[in-house]
This record gives sequence, structure tokens and C-alpha cells, in this order.
Amino acid sequence: MIEYVLRLYPAAYRDAHGGEIAATFREMTAGEPLGSRIREGAGLAAHALRTRLGPGPATPAARVLGLAYPSALAASAAACGLHLLGWYVSIAVSPGPFGARLRADLSGMWGVLLVASLAVFAGAAAALAGWWRVGLPCAVAGLLAFAAGAVVSGPAFGDPVFTPAALVLAAVVLLACPPDRRPERGATGPAGAAGAVIALVIAPRAVLDTHLVPWVSTDYGCWPLLVLATAGVVLTWSHGSGGGRESAAMALACPPLLADACRTARGDTSAVACLAAVLLATAVITPLAGRLGRARHTSR
Repeated sequence: MIEYVLRLYPAAYRDAHGGEIAATFREMTAGEPLGSRIREGAGLAAHALRTRLGPGPATPAARVLGLAYPSALAASAAACGLHLLGWYVSIAVSPGPFGARLRADLSGMWGVLLVASLAVFAGAAAALAGWWRVGLPCAVAGLLAFAAGAVVSGPAFGDPVFTPAALVLAAVVLLACPPDRRPERGATGPAGAAGAVIALVIAPRAVLDTHLVPWVSTDYGCWPLLVLATAGVVLTWSHGSGGGRESAAMALACPPLLADACRTARGDTSAVACLAAVLLATAVITPLAGRLGRARHTSR
């Protein structure tokens, strides 16, 4: 496996350090179970990606990726959580024995999508809690498995192009973030904000889809993006910055939710107009929030 991972490094870096990397990898994984070898290999693959892209820990790209990392985890978990919620609602209202319906869904490609969604959700939760050595490979593997499953499912999934591309991009963003830019274990700020995004995306949808509020329409695919955009505005305000880095971070984090919104809209012009309005309002409000944040810091 290490030979394939080494090919991900730039040629010059591979020639200079490939032998040392391979020897260290073999020494660390000798006698270890397959799961440990895969986890270490995923870590090396992420390092190769960062080496190829060049985001050193002090570069502007690394700072943007550090801001995008928890939001990308939150967006990925929220999008997969919505998928799981939609499946649960559909299976709960469909006729027939629950066990038979469950076996039917898990036996085909739909089962791959469900397991992948669960892996992303659980991996994102673990990574946000600081266990990123376990959670991050789990979330990335789930994203890539969901993307592959959506492509294979084709028209049965409904979006075999945009959603897979969005999930692959989310996986790249997670892997490209330098480890020292990821929140440390016990850092409640970024993890808490990401958890709030997940809860605010999924909880209202659960209330509506289970008909606890039956008079409200469930066609609101823009809501998850609005939650993420609001988180970016609040982040800009708290930092008192110009909003450029925060806007770039949210742009890198949003593809899973953007794909879900577009799939929900399905050509509905009102939903598309709502989506455009959310993005435009965010672009206008973010720098204003940054100026208000700077004024707040200055007045102290």
C-alpha cells in the first residue's frame, strides 16, 4: 500500500524522502491490524496532498483551510444527516413490515449510501470532538463511498454528477487542512459552533418531515445554506476581520449543503431564487459584520 501512497507526493519530494517515509511506515505498522494500517496510510495520503498543494501552516491558504475544516465537517455531517432523515421518514410511512423494508433498502446500492452517510456523520462527530485520527479517515471514506454510490446509482439517486463532485471536494478540503490548524481536543469553540450548525440544519427538518408542524412546507432546501452562511457571518463578526477569509472558508465548506439544496430544488424557480438571495445577502452582510466586529473590539 505504501508504494501507491508515495505516488501522491511530488516527484522531487518522493525522491528525497520516499525511502525514509516507506521505512517509517513499515516500522510503525508492522504487526498492526488492517484498520491501523489504513488509518496511517490515510494520514500519509493527506500529508502528500498538503505537500502537493503547498499550504504550509503559516500561509493564507492554511488559515483559510483551518477556518473551513470544522465548517466542512459540519456541512458534510448535516447533508448526510438529512439523507438519513429522509430515508427514515420514507421507510416509516411506506406500507409493509418494517424489517422487510429495512432489508430491501440495505441490500442494494441504497444501503451503501446509508452506511456511507452514517460513517460521515459518526466520523465528523469524532473529528469535531478532537479524535481526528479516527474520525477524519472515517468521514473522508464515507464521503468518497457516498460519491461513488451516487455515481453508480445514476438516475435512481437523482444527481449522479453534482453531489458526487461536491462530496469529493469536501473530502479534499478535510484532507488538505494542516493538522496543526485542526481544533485540539477540548477546544469547545469551533466544535460547538459546528455542532450548532448540524443541529440547526437537521432539527427543523426533522420537525417538519415528521409532521409535528404539518402546516409548514418541507420544500426549503435553502435553509441549511442559510444556517451555514449565518455561522460565517457570526465568525466574521467575532474575528472583526474583513470577511475575506471567512467567506472563502464557507465557500469551501458549503458544497455538500449546496448540492443538497440544488437536489431539493429540482428546477423549482422559487427555490433557486431563494438560494441566489441567500448567497447574495451573505456576500453583502459579511463585510458589514466584520466592520461591526472591529468597532466592538476597538471600543473595548
